[in-house]
Amino acid sequence: MRRALARTATGLGLALALATGGLVTAAAAHAQPVTEGTVSFSGDPGDYISGGGSYTYSAGTDRIQVSGSAARGLVDVSISGANGDWWSVSLSAPEGQQLQAKTYEDATRYPFNGANAPGLNHDGNGRGCGTLTGTFTISKINWGPNGYVEALDAVYEQHCEGGESALRGQVHVKNPAAPAELSLGVGVTLEGQASALNGKATVHGKVTCNKPAQVDVSGLVTQVKRNILIRGPYSATVKCVPGPPVAWSAQADPTGTTPFQGGDVEVKATATAVDTDYQVAVTASDIAAVHLTRVKK
Repeated sequence: MRRALARTATGLGLALALATGGLVTAAAAHAQPVTEGTVSFSGDPGDYISGGGSYTYSAGTDRIQVSGSAARGLVDVSISGANGDWWSVSLSAPEGQQLQAKTYEDATRYPFNGANAPGLNHDGNGRGCGTLTGTFTISKINWGPNGYVEALDAVYEQHCEGGESALRGQVHVKNPAAPAELSLGVGVTLEGQASALNGKATVHGKVTCNKPAQVDVSGLVTQVKRNILIRGPYSATVKCVPGPPVAWSAQADPTGTTPFQGGDVEVKATATAVDTDYQVAVTASDIAAVHLTRVKK
């Protein structure tokens, strides 16, 4: 018996018919350093945020980071200037919508913009709006997986506290193509061992991956002997690299006083790893009927 709970990855062929799979957490991507881009803005006299000044920041000279939500409805841009300045710009589509190349009017302060209005917020250097109105236009936005932002070109205008003075800004981001998402496979070998010495069951299997990852394999061994239910958990950690499947092996210690014995058992296996490019957890699972051979060690 073999059952896979899987998320397949395009173009990934897993050897030995291992199950492929993953569950990606529904969280915003972690901030990406911007490799090429600029943020510039200026304010009218009386604009509280800019103080009526003009500012320009460039990737390489200044630290610019961008992050997007996994649902593609939000982009945050943060700037740490070489001179000590710090700023943040947020552009949000109305709830449940994805940001796209268009003009968003009647924006209010993010994250308090509500379900039906777009959100905008530019603050920093210790200054922020209590309420704001504004508009922004996205002329280009290219998304990768998990909120990865490959490109963003946007202009925006905001007014604090209903005032006439405006802050106007531009964001231009160009990043490398998004890295591939991590995809895992896990399989259980159909033969194992039951120790006559300590009563533990030793089970084996293999994992595959499309990029390097530290993989935690855990699961449960279940056996029924003479109407007695015998169960024991196990765990193992292996370093997976792309290529041939990587072997794992672990011992399951029975939770009761009855030892594992020779015969058939059910083995559940779950492989878990963190995709370090996106800081999301990926999993793959397998269930197999395994025959345990009784050994004297």
